[in-house]
Amino acid sequence: MTQPKDTRFMDTIVSLCKRRGFVFQASEIYGGIGNTYDYGPLGVELKRRVKEAWWTRMVTLRDDMVGLDSAIIQNPKTWETSGHVAGFTDPMVDCKKCKGRFRADKLADASCPERPSKRPGECGGELTEARAFNLMFKTNVGAVEGAGSIAYLRPETAQGIFLNFKNVLESSRQTPPFGIAQIGKSFRNEITPGNFVFRTREFEQAEMEFFIPPAQNDQWYEYWRKERHSWYTDFGIDPTKLRMREHAKDELAHYSTGCTDVEYEYPFGWGELEGIACRTDFDLKRHSEASGKDLRYFDPETKEKYFPWVIEPAAGVDRTALTFLIDAYDEEEVEGEKRVVLHLHPEIAPVTVGVLPLVKKEGMPEKAHAIESELRRARLTTFYDESAAIGRRYRRLDEVGTPFCVTIDGDTMKDDSVTVRHRDTMLQDRVKRAELVPFLQEAIRGWKRPVKKG
Repeated sequence: MTQPKDTRFMDTIVSLCKRRGFVFQASEIYGGIGNTYDYGPLGVELKRRVKEAWWTRMVTLRDDMVGLDSAIIQNPKTWETSGHVAGFTDPMVDCKKCKGRFRADKLADASCPERPSKRPGECGGELTEARAFNLMFKTNVGAVEGAGSIAYLRPETAQGIFLNFKNVLESSRQTPPFGIAQIGKSFRNEITPGNFVFRTREFEQAEMEFFIPPAQNDQWYEYWRKERHSWYTDFGIDPTKLRMREHAKDELAHYSTGCTDVEYEYPFGWGELEGIACRTDFDLKRHSEASGKDLRYFDPETKEKYFPWVIEPAAGVDRTALTFLIDAYDEEEVEGEKRVVLHLHPEIAPVTVGVLPLVKKEGMPEKAHAIESELRRARLTTFYDESAAIGRRYRRLDEVGTPFCVTIDGDTMKDDSVTVRHRDTMLQDRVKRAELVPFLQEAIRGWKRPVKKG
């Protein structure tokens, strides 16, 4: 597959997302709000299926994992204890002329809002001294605003897991090594969000805390590094565009023994897709000390109590969905016309099957609707389309990544068979209606990422 290499490629993705209903600018009719987005009909399906794929692999198929859904607003002592109130900051500078705000440690990657071809300060302005900028959003709870009513929107989902460690341990009867997984919204008042939905102030995280005996740290760290890398490739991400970047010692948090980023080569350069971190026993210890609650695990075999160590794989759902879109995008020439296609894994694609009557007469629409109902009852997401020539309809569904199209034609009315067209190869199979669901299910299970051309 070929993929554009110039900087205009992101504009192509953004345009596709708006035109086809993946992502819209939030509050667009009022001029929008910076780096805030709404997910349209196809986008919400893409995100839902990304989350389902993550949850199935991380929780459903494992016997050493349970789930959690913790509150967005926690007791503010949570964030004081975790260090977020005092230390969750980025260094910020302002331009005195254009009033732009930039991360002081990322100036080389930033551009002037007044003159995008220039770097910060090159518009003729002077940059201020760097100062610490806390990334947490403050809010107030209760009827009266004041110091006692201050709370925060969570900047990560992880702390809710640590606060509930003992509750989950006792109710689920799990024992280390085991994990607690969570998907949910987090909020960070980023100084310079950008690159579409890659970095936003409101985002969704898929995080897991894996609690282990301290002596097992190294083996589980290596296990989760491999497991999380393989998840992306199993769902179709080009392995040549992935790399595992181990953090240098001066990059690590003071409590961490190791951290690896799964990085992807985006049109704008390499960027973090997911982090796998060794958090030791830092969080459980801190919350135990601050709350006065004993969060240690009692080992019935050794009769000892200890704070489990933690391996944390943490991914951004929005960023992951964007990565699938970018990686799946392809353009090719078919019969003298440009074909835009998203080679999405069938379990990720927002629409699995397009249902298309060849013509709007002779009972074909009625038959097509009946077949679509059967596919929906089999939990296959469908899209019905009867307008325009059949080739045009195929192209529209290719552009949103629909892996299969089922066409109802004259022969269907005679022998109850349909044509199944495959997105990646454009080849077609004739399938009996009674065999259609198992045929599609097998095609989904056997899907392979298309081989690159040229």
